[in-house]
Amino acid sequence: MAGNGSLLSDNIKPISHLDLAGGGQIEVHGNYCYVGHMDPPHGTSILDISDPKNPKVVATIDPPPYSHTHKARVVGDLLYTNVEMINRHKRRRGVDKVVEAQKKLGGDAKTKDIAKELDIDEDLVKDIIYFKDNGYEECGWRVFDISDKTNPKLLSYTRTHGFGTHRFHCDEQYAYISTEMEGYVGNILVVYDMKDPTKPEEVSRWWLPGQHLAGGETPTWNGYSHRLHHAMRCGDELWAGMWMAGFRVIDASDINNLKTIGEIDHHPMVKDTSHTIMPVEQLIDGKRIAVAVDEAHDRIPGQDPARIWIMDVTDLSNIQIIASFNVGEMDSPYSRKGRFGAHQYREKLNSTLVYAAWFSGGLRIIDIADPYWPKEVGHFIPEPVNGFTSPQSNDVDVVDETGLVYLIDRNAGLDIVEFNG
Repeated sequence: MAGNGSLLSDNIKPISHLDLAGGGQIEVHGNYCYVGHMDPPHGTSILDISDPKNPKVVATIDPPPYSHTHKARVVGDLLYTNVEMINRHKRRRGVDKVVEAQKKLGGDAKTKDIAKELDIDEDLVKDIIYFKDNGYEECGWRVFDISDKTNPKLLSYTRTHGFGTHRFHCDEQYAYISTEMEGYVGNILVVYDMKDPTKPEEVSRWWLPGQHLAGGETPTWNGYSHRLHHAMRCGDELWAGMWMAGFRVIDASDINNLKTIGEIDHHPMVKDTSHTIMPVEQLIDGKRIAVAVDEAHDRIPGQDPARIWIMDVTDLSNIQIIASFNVGEMDSPYSRKGRFGAHQYREKLNSTLVYAAWFSGGLRIIDIADPYWPKEVGHFIPEPVNGFTSPQSNDVDVVDETGLVYLIDRNAGLDIVEFNG
């Protein structure tokens, strides 16, 4: 699996593998690693990585009922996690189908009969019925004191609305939460002041025109296709992926009055959803360059897999796509055995190297020193474990001082590798 020029690895040396429950996000701070897990009963894990060859779980945090906490971020001694409805899309879409099946089969229909009628798992039917009858009240996000990494203590639990919180960002002053809120369609940005982490205070909101139904706005799209995935702060700006609405740049110099100052939308030409965008910290050849990534979902035969876009953002009123990077199916033996294409990259762009998680394409390291010609300089494709047919590399973080890369799989497993480039 290791060794330059091999099928599954190039310029990357495996250091260790930990059989860990599948994760949605990974962050490394000092000698500790934080993983938000995809599926309950697993919530959040804290790992001691002082010996990268032997990572150890030192604490776990359970998710609330009917929820997953698959995102985790750390600022100082504070750990932030999302709280989002598990199987949220299936549950919401399934309500009408379950009601129809109940009418067809009769009021006393058993869940196993409904499951057979709809050709879905009985446990999912039970979840949908619970959601239909009780709603979902756990939605929101939590903050923990992790001054003792082995004993996280809950400081606050902020309820939001609807599905709850998805991916988010935070710094020493604010939390930038992507969540559903009452009166809006789809996720919007809600900013909270964190001067007292036991009592976060909302300070502002930002949304796409058309999302605020209660304010009299009317969307020009169907359903939840146009919504915030998440926004990340860079200086006085917030950079936002907007799902099927492309990308936005938001002026946050006045945190109480957020304004859109840049946008680019490559839909509907591109069918994959807009996930993450951030500018490179330094200029490249005198230009300000941003890296954007789409997320691979259900592929349409004949369509290219989701990719990374390189953009010239020197003039935010005229953002230009100048290049892209993609991985062909032949580059992974698992490309047709699982979700394949881009998903997420390490969000700290402090060099010209982009570390990207590519689902069944594994880890790809791309050099954008020449932003017009992105060049892959290393890759690592984990072997599938625990009976899964493909790896599903979901998120990545890097320790600059050591060159170690931490790669979490959404199905199962944490890999620690070393880049030899």
